[in-house]
Amino acid sequence: MTSSLLIRNAHVLDVESAGYRPADLRCVDGKVAEVDDRLDAPPDVPVLDVRGAHVLPGLVDCHVHVNAVSGNLTQVAGLPPSYVTAGAVRNMGAMLDRGFTTVRDTGGADFGLARAQAHGMVRGPRLIYGGKSLSQTGGHGDKRPVEVNVVDNHPCCAGTGQVADGVDEVRRAVRNELRRGAHHIKVHASGGVSSLGDRITSTQYSMEELRAAVEEAEAAERYVTVHAYPARAINRALEAGVRCVEHGNLLDERTIELLLEREAFLVPTLVTYVALKHEGREHGLPRESWEKVDEVMSGGLGALERAARAGVRIAYGTDLLGAMQHRQNEEFRIRAEVQEPIDVIRSATSTAAELVGMVGEIGTLAPGAHADLVVLDGDPLQDIGMLADPANVRTVVQAGEIVARSERS
Repeated sequence: MTSSLLIRNAHVLDVESAGYRPADLRCVDGKVAEVDDRLDAPPDVPVLDVRGAHVLPGLVDCHVHVNAVSGNLTQVAGLPPSYVTAGAVRNMGAMLDRGFTTVRDTGGADFGLARAQAHGMVRGPRLIYGGKSLSQTGGHGDKRPVEVNVVDNHPCCAGTGQVADGVDEVRRAVRNELRRGAHHIKVHASGGVSSLGDRITSTQYSMEELRAAVEEAEAAERYVTVHAYPARAINRALEAGVRCVEHGNLLDERTIELLLEREAFLVPTLVTYVALKHEGREHGLPRESWEKVDEVMSGGLGALERAARAGVRIAYGTDLLGAMQHRQNEEFRIRAEVQEPIDVIRSATSTAAELVGMVGEIGTLAPGAHADLVVLDGDPLQDIGMLADPANVRTVVQAGEIVARSERS
């Protein structure tokens, strides 16, 4: 997808300085070519006059599951891949409408969806994928009901995870996802909400297995991120060399020390617990999973506050399932309870770009970056609700092309 576009009369946010600059933006071949006052463009180039609106870099969600067409991931694993793909296309288009021009999928999406989006066959965010996440037998990524013993790790299975036990199987699974172009590897290092056969506070995978995953990812110049809630699970994973922690609701002071020492990232996903608690059952979440939500919900905001105060690198994530994905922007409002708006915005722009290895390409509107941007009805630095409610997203531009536009634009 390449295009040329001139955007006039914008208040452009520099997320690093937290300041706005009145300027025009000239986009050429999908990239930001120039940001300056009163720019000119050839007469055949379309012009978007935003009339003084606030313009931000395109948003980045670092924890999505585009294939999660239901809140019941066990059910998703048994659905026809064609049905799940259709649902993923729908989910991706809705994410783009909400202002997310890039997303990192942490279980389920593959090279096919990413390639379809890159080739213009699918309308949606740029898709950074990790393939199927890795789980030990009986771990968080093992979505089989207790009555079922068969494991189906076929790559065409619509599930979000795969089972791999032992160092050799872990190495093979990691290598296979890397062979299919995975940008990162997701490993389940503790129990979770949506898995039926484990406890949230359990640790999963041996240190040898965790280190094997890290060694293989690093050999391919990729990284491992882990699903982990309790401090002992997070800390084991960080000691094994993982680069990123998803959730982290039950972290402790040692966790924060390790995150800082290892320069690792934390991706809280607070909105998903609100969604699961209030509407998870109606969207397919089994009762056994719904009853687990309170274990992690209460500690999440405090964990975020402690990590932010210490200077941990924090990226934006939501982890929403099924029809609950409509809440994707609400994470901005929740985080703003303990963080300044600019810090929450950075988590979804510049910090997210660091995590996915795209500094200077996304999360910024500097020349040379992808021409991804969001036009808002108001100033999110003064009112984070401008981002927390997608109704305030006036226009979305991706790769220099207008891909979503409200009637107010």
